[in-house]
Amino acid sequence: MKISLRTILILALAAAPALSSFAAEAKRVIVCTVTTGFRHSSISEAEKTLEKLSKESGAYTIVDFARQPEIVIPKKPNKPKDLAADADDKAKAKHEAEMKHYEAELAKWTPEVDKAAKDAQAAFDVAVKKSLEKLSPANLAAQKIDGVIFANTTGDLPLPDRDGFIKWIEDGHAFMGMHSASDTFHPFRPYIEMLGGEFETHKAQVGADLVAGDTAHPANGGIGSALNLVQEEMYHIKSQDRSKVRALWFMRHDPNVVTEQVFFPVSWCKKAGTGRVFYTSLGHREDLWSDSADLKDRKNPVETSKQYQAHILGGIKWALGLVEGSSEANPDLK
Repeated sequence: MKISLRTILILALAAAPALSSFAAEAKRVIVCTVTTGFRHSSISEAEKTLEKLSKESGAYTIVDFARQPEIVIPKKPNKPKDLAADADDKAKAKHEAEMKHYEAELAKWTPEVDKAAKDAQAAFDVAVKKSLEKLSPANLAAQKIDGVIFANTTGDLPLPDRDGFIKWIEDGHAFMGMHSASDTFHPFRPYIEMLGGEFETHKAQVGADLVAGDTAHPANGGIGSALNLVQEEMYHIKSQDRSKVRALWFMRHDPNVVTEQVFFPVSWCKKAGTGRVFYTSLGHREDLWSDSADLKDRKNPVETSKQYQAHILGGIKWALGLVEGSSEANPDLK
């Protein structure tokens, strides 16, 4: 049976919407917000914002969350530091009050409370491991996951196969990290090498004048050459080889010592094997994640929150291979 050219064109046009829909199918991601170290109060806003951006953009679907178990672990009170030899009367009075509070709390720490704390910790450890099974290479493959987001994770996470997780990324998948994702897995160097940098310290929250390392990169979010924050906790980064990362945002000075002219990394991207890695050290504060005008104690304006969201959405889309952008290192930036 002969098929006319007109028939072929009609069939092609009919199939076009389906093909377009298939091509635009959202990428599948898992978001991890587990912490075994410091836990940021902004994590709940991070989760809500990542869900909002998923729905608004249609670029990715959050298949699952690897979350912190809701188990309260009683904490034994810590004894205040010894009083300095040259302490003044004000410091002495403060120390005396702290010692009285410590002794009162310690008196409540009975053997029963101690046992309850140990039992809660054991249950917590089991639940954390169960939650992180979602990041096993086998589950990532079974769920057809395209990328994993570490949103404000901290500590040495008990992944079921951390070497396999790194290999999974290097085999062509996406890793996206926000803020304290660089304060995670310090002893596990393959993770730090994959990420491209490591949290060293931070000082008081300050305003920050960020400079774009690549205005054309999707993670610039169309913001332009500068991003000015009213207040944020700016991370000092170590263990970074600038010849292996593409700086996306940086500062030309230490944010807490404006007169000190240095290259201060803030956000970057890189390749890990054939996988794509995007990281931003921003995201400590709730008012960067959330664009709600009703957010309590807001310092950064809503407009800045929307810029931050554009920044991370662009980085997520780039890491997932939905948009193009360079990952070539730019170590000559000053």
